[in-house]
Amino acid sequence: MEASIELPGIKLGLIEADGVHVVPSGPELLQALDEVCLRRARELSTAEAVASLDSVRAVREMFRAWGVDPARYRPSGEALLRRVAQGKGLYRLSNVVDLNNLGSCDAGWPFGSYDRSRINFPVVFRLGRAGESYEAIGKRTWALEGQPVLTDNAGPFGSPISDSTRTMVAEATSQVLTVIFVPAGESGASLTQAMERHAERMREHAGATAVRTAVIIA
Repeated sequence: MEASIELPGIKLGLIEADGVHVVPSGPELLQALDEVCLRRARELSTAEAVASLDSVRAVREMFRAWGVDPARYRPSGEALLRRVAQGKGLYRLSNVVDLNNLGSCDAGWPFGSYDRSRINFPVVFRLGRAGESYEAIGKRTWALEGQPVLTDNAGPFGSPISDSTRTMVAEATSQVLTVIFVPAGESGASLTQAMERHAERMREHAGATAVRTAVIIA
């Protein structure tokens, strides 16, 4: 996996999956989504409770160290947990996207899943530069200057805040790269567990035939 980091205080958990079939989530995955929503809703009834989670607090501190305001540019993992705390549940989009959101809610860290065939490696995680932008999924053009972004030879494509349409998972996707954005001080064992759980879920619920994992440290 060709990837590097230019920002301090972070490690990236990478999961590559081949032979993936993108389809609507089946009953077992939908049940798992319902269960994590119920558990998290019981634990986190308010936005303050979400913000007090160790994983969420660590991600917020990491953002601030980069000069990024996490209240204005909310980390995606926290955004999902706030949605669950409000009783809205998780979106139901496709098995791969649902697995991404399930993993993020489990761990409390931002997860991003991308169509690997659309990535022009190598990947670099850095701050966005003046003039850089992309079409964010479900949003308008997002100006990326000063924002933490994943980039390839074609430019920025992903972020622990909101991802681009260029590398989004679609029905035709068969190769997936999932990135877990983890503060450097978080437990290595916890990251390994999250990666192994996600890899197994990709095999079980998305038909992945080959899965590879790696950890990149700043």
